[in-house]
Amino acid sequence: MEEATAKERLLKKIRKALLVKRDNPFPNLEELPYYKEVEDDLEVLFAKNFTAVAGNFIFCEDEIQLIENLLALSEKEGVNKFYAWEKNIQEQLDRYEFPYFKTDHDFAYAEIGITSCEALIARTGSIVISNGNESGRRLGIYPPVHVVIAYTSQLVMDLKDAFVLLKNKYSDLPSMISTITGPSRTADIEKTLVLGAHGPKQLYLLLLDDGGFAG
Repeated sequence: MEEATAKERLLKKIRKALLVKRDNPFPNLEELPYYKEVEDDLEVLFAKNFTAVAGNFIFCEDEIQLIENLLALSEKEGVNKFYAWEKNIQEQLDRYEFPYFKTDHDFAYAEIGITSCEALIARTGSIVISNGNESGRRLGIYPPVHVVIAYTSQLVMDLKDAFVLLKNKYSDLPSMISTITGPSRTADIEKTLVLGAHGPKQLYLLLLDDGGFAG
């Protein structure tokens, strides 16, 4: 009976506390940054954090360098079955007659998936993706190598800033919004870190300079 009484007293205190309105002790919390000020440019900070989680960062000054880096990547990884389903990426590749698959024909044999992204988060080195473009979900998950083509204007400091870009781009947000922080990994197999266990084992970010930063 004493235990029940103690429980009742505790619940009574909780109910009483919930009924009492208190002033917000941190009214300007949303305006305060919860990360330390950094001196690096966003692209430098992103590159540092992206490579720290086993990502491969490549800066491209123009489309010619982009194509050259895709060719070098193909040789380095020993693969050549590229898949690209987004029109803007297809147009880039077509301009230089770069060989790739435009549909999901023989997709079971896909070796490299090329996609765009929604934003790049400098603080964590993460890539924000969604199913709002033609690549959908499959192209960045199934092939063993995932190549993301992004632009300096997509660089933001944090996730909150990335959602500003998304809201400006879409009238209705995509049903799937996710972040990629390095290649797929797991430590479930005998406590050993394994890359590519649930997705691509290699992640490449090709960053093109389009003249500015988003945030």
